[in-house]
Amino acid sequence: MLRILVDAMGGDNAPQEIVKGAMRAKSELGLDITLVGQKEAILACLDGSEKDAVRIVDAREVITMEDDPSTATRRKKDSSMAVALRMLRDGEGDAVVSAGSTGALLTGATLTVKRIHGIRRAALAPVLPAGEHGVMLIDCGANVECTAEYLLQFAFMGSFYAKKLMNIPNPRVGLLNVGTEDTKGGELQHQAFALLKKANDEGRIRFVGNVEGTGVFTGEADVVVTDGFTGNVMLKTTEGTIKYIMRELKGAFYKSTKNKLAAAVLKNDLAEMKRSLDPNEVGGTALVGISKPVIKAHGSSNAESFFAAIRQAKQFAESGFIDDIIANIDYMRLKTE
Repeated sequence: MLRILVDAMGGDNAPQEIVKGAMRAKSELGLDITLVGQKEAILACLDGSEKDAVRIVDAREVITMEDDPSTATRRKKDSSMAVALRMLRDGEGDAVVSAGSTGALLTGATLTVKRIHGIRRAALAPVLPAGEHGVMLIDCGANVECTAEYLLQFAFMGSFYAKKLMNIPNPRVGLLNVGTEDTKGGELQHQAFALLKKANDEGRIRFVGNVEGTGVFTGEADVVVTDGFTGNVMLKTTEGTIKYIMRELKGAFYKSTKNKLAAAVLKNDLAEMKRSLDPNEVGGTALVGISKPVIKAHGSSNAESFFAAIRQAKQFAESGFIDDIIANIDYMRLKTE
């Protein structure tokens, strides 16, 4: 039985919604759940039978958004996040799920659980709602400044993830750029393009060239590789655009009686569209490159979206994704050592 370690105190709706989603995952997914956090607060969220059915590890401190992400898990060693990560490192669980500070989780996972040997930087790799399978954006904020080697490794890791967890047999990898021509972009893009093309020619990945921002959602690639600064700007812009479109649609359908009747007719279709655009349906973002599975759930997670994040952690832990990286690490590094 897979053992999932849950940071019960992380996120805007902790611990109530976190605990609720975790207990649903325990029941429906058949998981061994450990709730890490302030014991009395966690117990207050459980009914009588649940209190005897789940393990609780007491951790007195809480990492907040005001804490410095680079030092939070070191300064607050008894925080729910830090304790959960140490338990993962020590083999007391198979994956960690947290809705807490992204920066603190990434730094804590890197320092405590450690990166896979040979991986230069861990990356945040959300799957954006696009098409049947979605599209992975890697990196989206973990590494503001990147080298071409980082982008090469992101491409490999994204490709392995797409195969194992997005069910895409031969995923297409694109390099986010200001144009589709081979010569577009700055020095970083030129160097990364050459490395990705070489990996493609060797049959290691399926590189389809440069992809513009407009091509991300029109099916030109399954994995889009970029530096963390550009990726984060694109991610936040996408989320804002989705919210804007849904708000404008809602306003349009409530403008008149005729429009309200049309909305009633299209109710199910609109609900399906909203669901397909909702990033919470995925659950969270994988921290790829870390030696054990760590999933960052959305900070605003409710019970449903946190359940989805735990489901993602289960799939991650069972996928063999990390084994693929380890087996191919020699092809993912520049031979300068």
